[in-house]
Amino acid sequence: MSFLDKFSKSRSEKVPVITEVQIKQALSSVMDPDLNKDIVTLGFVQNVVIKGTEVSFKVVLTTPACPVKELLKKQCEQAVLAIPGIETANVEMTAVTKASPSAFSSQSETLSKVKNIIAVASGKGGVGKSTTAVQLAYALSKTGAKVGLLDADVYGPSLPLMTGVSDPTQQRDGIVIPPVANGVKIISTAMFSSGQGAAILRGPMAANVIKQFVTKVEWGELDYLLIDYPPGTGDIQLTLSQITSITGAVIVTTPQEMALIDVRKAVHMFQTLKVPVLGVIETMSYFICDGCDKKHFLFHQGGGQKLATQYGVPLLGQIPMDTHVVQSSDQGQPEILSNPDGQASLAYTLACGELARHISILNAGAGEKLQQFSIDWQN
Repeated sequence: MSFLDKFSKSRSEKVPVITEVQIKQALSSVMDPDLNKDIVTLGFVQNVVIKGTEVSFKVVLTTPACPVKELLKKQCEQAVLAIPGIETANVEMTAVTKASPSAFSSQSETLSKVKNIIAVASGKGGVGKSTTAVQLAYALSKTGAKVGLLDADVYGPSLPLMTGVSDPTQQRDGIVIPPVANGVKIISTAMFSSGQGAAILRGPMAANVIKQFVTKVEWGELDYLLIDYPPGTGDIQLTLSQITSITGAVIVTTPQEMALIDVRKAVHMFQTLKVPVLGVIETMSYFICDGCDKKHFLFHQGGGQKLATQYGVPLLGQIPMDTHVVQSSDQGQPEILSNPDGQASLAYTLACGELARHISILNAGAGEKLQQFSIDWQN
């Protein structure tokens, strides 16, 4: 055997040939903690490229707001680097939001490209429901998701003030093009009213206004459309739940029992309408004093968890009282954008991740169940 043959043989033994099969076998040890399957079986691993000792690939998640995204990335890197001969692992984390199985059934043409419709409701006023809808919308948008926000509170619309959005100026074939504020598409009844006059409408008339907002607004392609429900359990709520395929509802409450009395009615409404409850967000949970850095529970403690436990749903988050939220809302700047490191913003960011996580779990594992919801309702 010649010297060159021996040299070539030596090199081939030292640098083993790496295959895509090996890469995926290694990555099959990485589990999605929510879907309880490995990322290869789930089809998350894509575009594997091998160049010598360097491997590159994408991990395509079901939501850009995945709260364990960085953990999964680290686990992927460790799994691949454990393969003999691999020195560099380039992992690109991306996402394609999974649509609700019921998203495109019984939808109007203007909602035909909306993947998930989320109701944000409380059953009563004064619990921070609209503030929560705004913060969740912008928290989702910050992750790269395409988001819309519908203010369905005909009698007390507040989203234009809280977001600084302008009135719509464009139409196409009689369909309103929603204005965009900091990347989020927004429509509110306040955009179509003049002055400070009250909206004096009977229930059926108010429900018809909301129907127009759903069928006459071009929402385009959205990963999430959040609907800020008005207080109560009347015509508007029933209309929204009937004419749109609601993916699920987020219930907003404050800790005290006085709030829970009405909030339970909202939960019962969604159960009756066959709309899954995604979880509970408790606002005004506590106040942290500047001087003592201690949590003060001004409105009792544990009400949100009590409600979540009662109905077997997760507590998505507990939001502290923060004066910055009031100031930013009055100035038309969502807190999560203007003060991202604030106490409330951090709490809303965590709640957003939990919300996105539970939507993904629902969409991935309950397709047949959700379709049956729609069938049951139609019957």
